[in-house]
Amino acid sequence: MIDTILVVQGPELNSVRHGLSHRLSVPPKLLPLPIGLTSVSRYLDKWQKRQDFCSEQPSKILVMGLCGSLCSKYQPGDVVIYDECVLLHESQLLQQKCNDVLTGKLQTYLQKRASLVRSLTSDRLIHKAEEKQLLGKNTGAEVVDMEGFAILNFFAKLSISVAMVRVISDDSHHDLPDLSCAITSSGNLEPLPLAIAMFRKPIAALQLIQNARKGLQVLQQVTNYLFTDNISSQYSD
Repeated sequence: MIDTILVVQGPELNSVRHGLSHRLSVPPKLLPLPIGLTSVSRYLDKWQKRQDFCSEQPSKILVMGLCGSLCSKYQPGDVVIYDECVLLHESQLLQQKCNDVLTGKLQTYLQKRASLVRSLTSDRLIHKAEEKQLLGKNTGAEVVDMEGFAILNFFAKLSISVAMVRVISDDSHHDLPDLSCAITSSGNLEPLPLAIAMFRKPIAALQLIQNARKGLQVLQQVTNYLFTDNISSQYSD
């Protein structure tokens, strides 16, 4: 069965935590992650050296959370299952695949509730709609996040199975507030810079809040559906 869930700290972590069924006899371990490619890489390196990792190394990991859409096909509230993550690095497109077995089981359990996608991992927040659409066209990715490739790349070296389920929280046709200044180098959100960035783009901020709430509600529902005893037990080979 899936023994560990990785999810970005904050509202996403809260939604997943609330979605875990109280009836689940053996709940998975919840590991909160910082925001961003570099921050996640550093965090996982440190985690690997901790005693709890060495004594209870995970075997099947599910990454959950929110992501952004890079195409008109996917809208806020849509559930996606990752097939692979790609990263643009020095004009090269690097690829890391999710585990085929876990991914296939997620497709079976979620059926028409979720779509299989390619995700782009960005080292910064993409807030311009025009850039989102261009990145989608140039990479063939349908969604974007800031952690996926780093996670897959880390666990591939350890031969640990990873699957990913995320919920769309913003579309590809509207600009977002530029929240880059609110994300620290350690992958945390600073409340004051966040508030200032939202204040500067009030209409975009309101839409972001509404869409994020919708995405978080769906994330909680998906977590609740996947992690009940009758479903969760079927993740074991």
